[in-house]
Amino acid sequence: MTAVRPGRRMQFDTDLTACAELVQQSDPDRFLATMAAPVSARPLLFSLYAFNIELAKAPWASQESMIAEMRVQWWRDTGAEISEGKPVRRHFVATPLGRCLRPDLAGCIDAMAEARRWDIYKEPFESEAEFDSYINRTSGALMWMAAASLGDADEAAVRDFAYGAGVANWLRAIPELEAQKRIPLLDGTHAGVQALAAKALRKIKSARSRRSKVSKEAGYGLLAGWQAETILKQALREPERVAQGALGQSEFRRRAGLMWNAATGRW
Repeated sequence: MTAVRPGRRMQFDTDLTACAELVQQSDPDRFLATMAAPVSARPLLFSLYAFNIELAKAPWASQESMIAEMRVQWWRDTGAEISEGKPVRRHFVATPLGRCLRPDLAGCIDAMAEARRWDIYKEPFESEAEFDSYINRTSGALMWMAAASLGDADEAAVRDFAYGAGVANWLRAIPELEAQKRIPLLDGTHAGVQALAAKALRKIKSARSRRSKVSKEAGYGLLAGWQAETILKQALREPERVAQGALGQSEFRRRAGLMWNAATGRW
């Protein structure tokens, strides 16, 4: 299967419409980013982002760890079917994902599912390397599949930008994770939050220094991270906002920033 590049049309059937509705309800930022992308890129992005929602929910589906493990494994098996070019199980997300995603990229699904097993249990990350691996296998894998499906891109640049976007999203999720009795940060002090935000900002800067290695088409897969730099700078300046759940922009700035990025092709 070739990359789903702008210009190639794919009909919005019942499944893709359901994917779009799921993303709109559960991940409004990625919904807006997808709507800012070319129409031809939307089937791929909606199916990927709907998959991400379903996988992210799987570890929380039951208090029984074995049931949660089974739900995560279901998506690992789906990824294997796509990777091996086999018929993909019938499901309103898995079916369109199997049509849109290149088999050589579907291996990322296994890495994402393995990382999500952390969400099932309550043990903290053991090291900075383990935390970084989690962000790379979730945010990094998702953004790489999106970008590489749409156009030519340097994987290291995409994953660096995805690290910044992933950390920004993670910091916004801290209050909910703590409410669920998880220990989301290695160092939850203000200094620890600032160090993490600074590292993520450096990753974004590194990615942007290689912007020429990411085609315009692939760049639509990075649009979902349009708020990352602003959020990380907020955390760096005012780390107390993380625990308060107060990171983010006004609705006007949020939408205006996305429209500017989409119009200029920047990320």
